[in-house]
Amino acid sequence: MICKITKKKIKPFMSFGKMPIANGFLSKDQFKKEFFFDLEVGFSKTISLFQLNDHPKPKQMFNKNYPFFTGSSKGMVEHFKTYSNWIIKKYGKRLNNLIEIGSNDGTFLSNFKNTKFNVLGFEPSKNVAEVSKKRGIKTINEFFNLKNTKKLKKLKKNVQIISAANAICHVPNLISLIKGVDFLLSKEGLFIFEEPYLGSMFEKTSYDQIYDEHIFMFSLSSIKKIFNLFDFELIDAIPQKTHGGSMRYVVGRKKMHKKTKRLSILLLKERKKNIDSYKGCLNFKKKCENSKNKLVSKVKKFKRNNLKIAGYAATSKSTTILNYCKIGTNYIDYICDTTKEKIGKYSPGMHIPIVNMNYFKKNIPDKAFLFAWNHKKEIFKKEKRFTNQKKWFAHIKI
Repeated sequence: MICKITKKKIKPFMSFGKMPIANGFLSKDQFKKEFFFDLEVGFSKTISLFQLNDHPKPKQMFNKNYPFFTGSSKGMVEHFKTYSNWIIKKYGKRLNNLIEIGSNDGTFLSNFKNTKFNVLGFEPSKNVAEVSKKRGIKTINEFFNLKNTKKLKKLKKNVQIISAANAICHVPNLISLIKGVDFLLSKEGLFIFEEPYLGSMFEKTSYDQIYDEHIFMFSLSSIKKIFNLFDFELIDAIPQKTHGGSMRYVVGRKKMHKKTKRLSILLLKERKKNIDSYKGCLNFKKKCENSKNKLVSKVKKFKRNNLKIAGYAATSKSTTILNYCKIGTNYIDYICDTTKEKIGKYSPGMHIPIVNMNYFKKNIPDKAFLFAWNHKKEIFKKEKRFTNQKKWFAHIKI
């Protein structure tokens, strides 16, 4: 296994087995041609980077049929409003041009529509990019990399903020992305991005964060070491609640910004918890195996007691859980979801039917596997009657 940044050999420490494309919800006639790859993870000790060994090609994951729209989540809409307000309040005086990497349907950038700032989105998935364009947001339907950023000659060294949210971990050629940031970012500019946090995944044993799109799981240490290689430095980090535990990273050019005390404190905590070490990875492996065994035992017990089980929310994360634990229609009757692009199709790999929410309400199960556990507050409130009956379960504590 080769580290995608240092290009040095690293040892894989865990395999989740054969895995399909996480967001590859499919029809029956596509079952025989379904794509699978080995979901294997490794750790680079040199830069403390947790990464996938193999993954599908980016265009297999992000294309005209991409089924995730940020605006479909009330929680994410609210988060992006808070995120954009934070940027305006903290950096508004220096801000003229702002670019978002992985802008999806424009939910984040729409918060800047009535401001003086010039905004631009990069979104490789055609269908969601079209939604963004219809909202009046300038969007380039391409991957953000050095080749494509060089086309923006007027913006060279003239972008004050480049932002992203749950997008940088999706990019296999991170070197090209960073070089693209370097090409566009002004001298005192900032690269601000949020990503699922490795420390939260270790703590919760939320191994469902590991799937094809999440090529990297970042820690503070890894971000610090990676950007140091490219004449940038990490100057601040702010923990976030999104995606079950994320981190907002603030990166600038070396010697241009003062580092915060908060960053030093968080880095120290990380070292104490072995989040930046191979030892932490081996401990996580044991926890994953224990979690799998407990979950399989639980669903088997439900079936022995003739309980009807449904899945709630056809998430990309559910693909890892279901395929790693070999949980299919032998245990779960259906998965309900609100996304029209998924309804009427089947889950990747295990081929569980995806139905609409009305079906869930008319066919109330005895137990529901909450795959979208990171949106539990919103869902528990929405399904108050079901919640009061204590019928939810998940592979982690909820």
